[in-house]
Amino acid sequence: MRPKPLKNDFTDADLEVGKPATWAVGLPAIEHAMIPSELEMGTERTVKIALTINHKRGFDCPSCAWANPDKSKPLEFCENGIKSIVWESTPLTIPASFWAENSLSSMLDKSEYWLGMQGRIVEPMYKPAGSDHYEPVDWDRAFEVVAGHLRALDSPDEAVFYTSGRIMNEPAFLYQLFARAFGTNNLPDCSNMCHEATGAGMTPAIGIGKSTIHYDDFGKSELVIVLGQNPGTNHPRMLNGLEEAKINGGQIVAVNPLPEASLMRYKNPQKPSGMIGHGTTLADQFVQIRGGGDMHLIQAVAKRVLHAEDARPGTVLDHDFIAAHCDGFTAYRDHILSIDDEEVLAATGLTEAEIDAVADKYIASNATIITWCLGITQHKNGVATIAEVMNLLLLRGNIGKPGAGASPVRGHSNVQGDRTMGIWEQMPNDFLDALGREFRFDPPRDHGLDTVNSVNAVERGDVKVMVSMAGNVIAAISDSGRAEAGIRKAKLTVQVATKLNRSHVVTGEEALILPVIGRTERDVQGGRLQFVTSEDTVCTINMSHGELDPVAPGLLSDVSVICRLGRKLLGDSHPVIPWAEFEHDYDYIRDAISRVIPGFEHFNTRIRKELAFTLPHGPRDSRTFPTSTGRAQFTLHETELLQVPPGRLIVQTMRAHDQHNTTIYSLNDRYRGIKNGRFVIFVNPDDLAALGLTDGQTVDVFSEWPGQPDRVLRGYRTVSYPVARGCAALYFPEGNELIPRESVADVCNTPTSKQITVRLEPGAHPVPAGRPLAR
Repeated sequence: MRPKPLKNDFTDADLEVGKPATWAVGLPAIEHAMIPSELEMGTERTVKIALTINHKRGFDCPSCAWANPDKSKPLEFCENGIKSIVWESTPLTIPASFWAENSLSSMLDKSEYWLGMQGRIVEPMYKPAGSDHYEPVDWDRAFEVVAGHLRALDSPDEAVFYTSGRIMNEPAFLYQLFARAFGTNNLPDCSNMCHEATGAGMTPAIGIGKSTIHYDDFGKSELVIVLGQNPGTNHPRMLNGLEEAKINGGQIVAVNPLPEASLMRYKNPQKPSGMIGHGTTLADQFVQIRGGGDMHLIQAVAKRVLHAEDARPGTVLDHDFIAAHCDGFTAYRDHILSIDDEEVLAATGLTEAEIDAVADKYIASNATIITWCLGITQHKNGVATIAEVMNLLLLRGNIGKPGAGASPVRGHSNVQGDRTMGIWEQMPNDFLDALGREFRFDPPRDHGLDTVNSVNAVERGDVKVMVSMAGNVIAAISDSGRAEAGIRKAKLTVQVATKLNRSHVVTGEEALILPVIGRTERDVQGGRLQFVTSEDTVCTINMSHGELDPVAPGLLSDVSVICRLGRKLLGDSHPVIPWAEFEHDYDYIRDAISRVIPGFEHFNTRIRKELAFTLPHGPRDSRTFPTSTGRAQFTLHETELLQVPPGRLIVQTMRAHDQHNTTIYSLNDRYRGIKNGRFVIFVNPDDLAALGLTDGQTVDVFSEWPGQPDRVLRGYRTVSYPVARGCAALYFPEGNELIPRESVADVCNTPTSKQITVRLEPGAHPVPAGRPLAR
């Protein structure tokens, strides 16, 4: 049966709230993955995908960056990976009549769910100035519109080139080349909104901002501390690594304001015990921390490590490692010993005994991994918190040895690879020098705009053209209502995409949607099947090529879009850049990468022979540190107690289970007990009582920022939930409406999506439409 587009948008009228789950995955995950796949794509497409996703001779799943193990199982996918593929690889296409029948104005109140469920976009669409409709155009006309607007700018810095982690290494390299050849470093990306704090926190400590472990280190670890993440929804294949740690005798500590089912108990669907048995209990200790208190916790554990060393000199710290490889220990020791113990308890909401238990486990472990995700990075002190994680690891030499290290889980798909390829507004001079030598031009040196500053610049009128290579920046950015008003001031917005999202509906004066093939689809150029590569969370470069025929004949690849635009705009001014050769044969792109980026030498030869290879990493491989002194650095950071006025809560945004970033696969979040709805706020029952509210009551959620009017989400239902006292949670991206643009992390400018101060007021009634936003 051919799938049909969603006709009516959802409301929360049929919302059901049940009990949160106490375990994750198992047989239900298979049912929720394979049945929709069969219904949407049919047996043949489903089998092809299931046998090739995340395999060395297949394609990389676009929904997470978790590592592909060296010895893959026959099935190397998770429930949400299959859902992501079904969503993008659906044979459902948007007919030409859709664009005439649906104006942009009529789609403004549609949800992300409705927009995404209309099907694949199969021809370039153009919205002329003054029009309320997209209309089809051919590719030449589309490229001429973009090139014409870029030529008309007074400065290249009046354009911004945004990137999502959906694109792979080869197009990412070309995209940054295009922007810099045009003359700007305005290359914001989704990392600016998620893991920017990771690089900023790790690099001063060890000289590199990437994971210091291999995939198999989990199985060798004696202790894994999981900070601020929900693997069961956001990167479920990581659960295999955590299970391996437990099977081999390791312990796991989970630190989070919410209990997450997957960290309680994991039922591995590829094992009999996971299908019909109890499964594996993962977390030996659940530390239910108050939002924003992670930095205090890490410092408190470090203080206990230092006290243990004082009590048993020479037996706790790794003195040899510190002496041979580290600077700054004495000043760090003095600083940590002076921290205020009472402030720690207030900031974390924990007891002394709970912190003692974490410290005891860390001291007893000879090989510890600390792994984190957005629950750490999206706080005002995210950079400092990660720096303190590195300090704690250095104390016991947990860098550069088996089973130990720092493990940031860096977002979805190829977020990490994009940065390696040069997608960053602040690339260092050695990269720019190499790029200039390869293509015989002088790249711009002034730092460009990150995502928050790009949206601010569009709002001010300083940026007139915004090109987005995948992604959904309007929905993903903080202060989304304000962002929508700002983006309408642009002269042109361009979206390279597979399916509709909010950023296609809220546009500049003119707008283009340029449709491309998906990750699962065959990319044939010059009569030959091409492949691309990605970089996973443990710095491994993986080959990827699709197995399915494109859903429509008129689609281009990401590479083709960039190369054709490059020829149209830059062909005369940069004749050395071989755009035509790059498009015809992606080997030419990899050859250029091999000459520009260290670690990619003999790129084509290696990837064809090995199918995957791991980039060099000094701290991990040889305990060598590319810092200014050549040694790891202990760094000093002051804590700040997050003050919340009486009657207010600290709210975090988060994904539902059937969701990937701003993409909504269904209206369910079964691990948290939610069905057929999204407009809920999870609140501790004691906080509900203290606020004079009841479970299931309709409320309006107001966020507060000094000197500004309150932002509000109306018509939310309270859900009594075992979240930490004083904390609450609601879904992303809807919750972005509440985050003031000015509320950003220190150093890295990331929106503080896990740190919003709100008050709840009784609401009159639920909002029946798809977007419950008060504008």
